[in-house]
Amino acid sequence: MLTIPKPIKFIWDQGNINKNWQKHSVGNSEAEEVFFDPNKKIQKDILHSQKEKRFILLGQTKKKRVLFIFFTIRKEKIRIISARDIGRKSTKIYDQKT
Repeated sequence: MLTIPKPIKFIWDQGNINKNWQKHSVGNSEAEEVFFDPNKKIQKDILHSQKEKRFILLGQTKKKRVLFIFFTIRKEKIRIISARDIGRKSTKIYDQKT
């Protein structure tokens, strides 16, 4: 099980600062909100963990938007790789499990 570093801090560099907004209309602060969802689900991203450990987070924003977040942890800080809406089918699964 992954333990999220406390206090939660994020890394936003040139490679990912506006990428999620441009591709998926998810702002940086909205993506960060999901880490504070008490019902969030985290699992290892086995397919993309060759060079560094990566994880998938499924959770809700303050506005009840359910997002998939792909992230890694570097030097006690969270680097969000991708943030996007989940599909209807996945939303139903999230709702059933929370």
